Amino acid sequence: MPDAKICGITSVEALDAAIEHGARFVGFVTYPKSPRFLTLDKLKALAARARGRVETVLVTVNADDAHITAAAAAAEPDWIQLHGSETPKRAAEVRPFARRGLIKAVGIASTEDFGSLPPYYPVVDFFLFDAQAPAGGLPGGNALAFDWGLMAGAQIGRPWFLAGGLNPGNVKDAIQASGADLVDVSSGVESRPGLKDPLLIAQFLAAAEV
Repeated sequence: MPDAKICGITSVEALDAAIEHGARFVGFVTYPKSPRFLTLDKLKALAARARGRVETVLVTVNADDAHITAAAAAAEPDWIQLHGSETPKRAAEVRPFARRGLIKAVGIASTEDFGSLPPYYPVVDFFLFDAQAPAGGLPGGNALAFDWGLMAGAQIGRPWFLAGGLNPGNVKDAIQASGADLVDVSSGVESRPGLKDPLLIAQFLAAAEV
């Protein structure tokens, strides 16, 4: 049965629902343009509540050293997710700030996009495959799916999450089509952008058979 990450947690209620219903990971977003952005104070409070109960992921986008330093100090994350255009060199620089390692998000539109992965192998523990971001749009959390069948049989070289457009109604089909062992959801369990619905979180995790 796949493990799941509930990303973009912004409330105690959402955090507790994710933990209660069996999520392995929760994600905290520190990208200022995201509707799921957390201030350092709120990040620290939610991360402290999560610590030891679930694996925590600090989600960043092309963050500079000052941002990474402050956010990692507040969250003490198990994992850091790089959701921008970070290079393998930048990934290596960020890795020491995570307690366990790195997740690198990659936008997928065709099998050719897998060619960008090998340079990350020395420094990345997981990949996260998402739909490519729309021009001028946010790098993630857009409720956009890609062709899940592209993942079936793909030789990735690292464990990987399936993300992009997942929700309680389609996650089972997505797992079957892609062969995913890990799934990631954000907008698909929200009642409005940035506000997770505990009931939808429970439904998603049940549908994914976590």
